[in-house]
Amino acid sequence: MADAVLTREDVLTALKGVYDPEIPINVVDLGLVYDVRVTDGDVYVQMTLTFPGCGMGPQIAQQAEWAIQDLEGVEEVNIEMVFDPPWTPDLISPDARSQLGI
Repeated sequence: MADAVLTREDVLTALKGVYDPEIPINVVDLGLVYDVRVTDGDVYVQMTLTFPGCGMGPQIAQQAEWAIQDLEGVEEVNIEMVFDPPWTPDLISPDARSQLGI
């Protein structure tokens, strides 16, 4: 059996299991994930928080890293938190908007 090839979609699927503890929506549908790159077994994720001073930032980043590390074929994970461009509610997916009633 050939080794599975890790894809960007695999990483995004894993990240859909990571939630901001203060909002019942996953980080992908909240629009917090700006970039995902997979090179061989190395995964780079650029993400943000709903606001720069969010105290849950380290916890969310750790959960994201753990979720990605659980994927087959992952060697290294690099989570980069950025605040430019700043997150806005416009980044929330249509499904999440519906869940939140907005």
